[in-house]
Amino acid sequence: MISHRFAQRLFILILLLGLGGCASWFSDDTPDPAVHLVKVEVVSAKLMQQRFELYFRVDNPADSDLTVRGIDYRIYLGTILLAEGEHEHWFTVGPKRSGFFKVPIRTNLWPKVRDLVKLLEKSDQPIPYRLEGELETGLFIAHYVHLTRNGVIIPADLIPEHTR
Repeated sequence: MISHRFAQRLFILILLLGLGGCASWFSDDTPDPAVHLVKVEVVSAKLMQQRFELYFRVDNPADSDLTVRGIDYRIYLGTILLAEGEHEHWFTVGPKRSGFFKVPIRTNLWPKVRDLVKLLEKSDQPIPYRLEGELETGLFIAHYVHLTRNGVIIPADLIPEHTR
């Protein structure tokens, strides 16, 4: 007959050995998805409020589905913070595929108009932009993918020929 004390120790040993395996349930060595800001569309531009739609592409390099929950973002033009926020939007990107989503934003650039005009004075000069944030992924347990993307825009390229 097994003593009560021996049974307790055996149970604790089994529990500890089993919990060691649980860590592997949550470790994930799949590559992080890549996130790209592919387009910025002006919806409306009034004096005190501007509305844009940001179009993102999520590239899934893994061999399994990727569930995207949402994104937290900050967008800078030079050193000026243009917009920041979070957008919750659940969708799934298949293995080795890309998915697209758009984020509606509202901002008030009026307090920053003087700085923006200085940046835009020379329309043929490149202006650096930066996207920072976190993409939240995972079906049951959240995984956060940190984002930092840098690039340049040339304002003249965004202005139609007939308005220059």
